[in-house]
Amino acid sequence: MDNQKEGSMNTSNALLDFKDIYVSYGEEPVLEKVNLTIEPNQHWVILGSNGSGKSTLIKLISNDLYPNPRFSFKKEVFGKSVWNIFELKQHLGIITHDLHNYFAIHGNFLTAYEVVLSGFYSSIGVFQHQDFTDEQHQKALETLEFLDILTIKDKAVHQMSTGQLRLCVIGRALIHNPKALILDEPTIGLDFKAQHRFLKLLRKLTNRLSIILVTHHIEEVFEEISHVALMYNKTIYKQGNKSDILNSQNLSTIFEIEMDLQQNNGRYYIQSIAD
Repeated sequence: MDNQKEGSMNTSNALLDFKDIYVSYGEEPVLEKVNLTIEPNQHWVILGSNGSGKSTLIKLISNDLYPNPRFSFKKEVFGKSVWNIFELKQHLGIITHDLHNYFAIHGNFLTAYEVVLSGFYSSIGVFQHQDFTDEQHQKALETLEFLDILTIKDKAVHQMSTGQLRLCVIGRALIHNPKALILDEPTIGLDFKAQHRFLKLLRKLTNRLSIILVTHHIEEVFEEISHVALMYNKTIYKQGNKSDILNSQNLSTIFEIEMDLQQNNGRYYIQSIAD
């Protein structure tokens, strides 16, 4: 397989189709021989310990990082190997802590409505030179209502709870009606009530788009998640149906500690961890 050339497209219907991908920082490999195929309408969790390469994989998907050209590979997102990054954001919403924190620090004067509306221009804020149609304003209001945060429409970011801002950032991604959402450790920083509400929202979203969770928290794996990819030693260790992959043996391997995984009413939890 030759390295992909600019302009190649539409060779696969998969949401993601990665084969034999290596990523390096300088001479240091951070991902090695990554193979991952995610089909439309599937819901995945990508599980791995800190340092296993999960964040690098997200950057690879979002085109913030590129494969090492020394190796032959295939890298397609929605059937295309080359994307304008702003066009890609209209199809694939990516929610990371970096984005959340950027709004918390640099966009703390914005209202919930402005955070959501800013998604149309992928900007941090709303500016005079940006021209919004009546339909776009209406879409922002509908998104706030869908997320059940219309009541905080005029609330400033610096007045929000972590959970409220997280929902606004998701609304910013939903403004384009994307085909998929990738969420990096989505419940971190949320209290139990906010976690429950957030996972309930993700379950609701599965009727509209594909969900890809990237996490090391087993309790975030909700019932609608159908597939699992396990990251270990800078690569995808195993992937497939949740029922086949998510078990004590595999988790013990990737986290390098003996775990007893249990399930109750479609939700997973760790019963015990060996010393």
